Amino acid sequence: MKWRCTWCGKPHETNDPPCDNCGHGSFERAVVREPDLETVDTGPAYVWTCTDCGRDHVKNSPPCSRCGNPTLEKREQDYADVERDLETPSWLEVAKPYAPIIAVLAVVIGLFATGVVPLSMLPGIGTPTPPDAPGDGEVAAGLDLETVETEIYDRLEDERQTEDAPTRAYDEGLAAFAEYRNRQIVVAHVEDREPDDLPELSDFGTSCSGDVAIGSSQVVADAPAAYENESELAAAVASGLLENRAYRAEALADRDAEAVDVHVGPDDEVFVTYVAC
Repeated sequence: MKWRCTWCGKPHETNDPPCDNCGHGSFERAVVREPDLETVDTGPAYVWTCTDCGRDHVKNSPPCSRCGNPTLEKREQDYADVERDLETPSWLEVAKPYAPIIAVLAVVIGLFATGVVPLSMLPGIGTPTPPDAPGDGEVAAGLDLETVETEIYDRLEDERQTEDAPTRAYDEGLAAFAEYRNRQIVVAHVEDREPDDLPELSDFGTSCSGDVAIGSSQVVADAPAAYENESELAAAVASGLLENRAYRAEALADRDAEAVDVHVGPDDEVFVTYVAC
């Protein structure tokens, strides 16, 4: 209705006095007021609680659906349990079931980070692990063979300077490749069997490309014990390489890098593998 009598309040469809109810001759426009939803108070909500186990029910319909108790008590609904259930757990509570897995991962990462376990043990990571070979590739007769290898490179560099040949770098990737190949030679010589296939040079993390020179030989006749220190053995090996025409040509050629590996067999034979690229 849009109009009503100003005297008795009767509603009318149109503004056409007098009023059908009291005969009053004045109407006013009727105003329909919408309820204020924000101020509506529906009052407290109630549930029916079992007096035995405490389970809440939305209706007073005993017995209790949990324990069968026939007595339900009307109570104002309390949302404390709901708020407690909605509390966000801490990250420690979330991680607790996975603690054993996290601990194992931490130990594994620690082993690799400290170098106790080399990365090469992981498939696809690090350089190929060289084969086991009889004898020793680290120390022989008290001589550090890694130091010997470094001094061999220094003596070859001295020869290049003397002959006015281009200098070159010592490449760790080539050194790993040379070690792998040298151990294959030792296995083939001592155990009289064919070695496994040689991995690709690119597997050893070297930046070398193009033509690669590889040579293995026993360039000294004496056992390591015949030399007083690493420098004497390195000088003997470098001299043996430079006295060989093929090795000398490679040592003085225009190359980018080189490396050498020294391994002493079980009969004190000195095996040398030289690589240049």
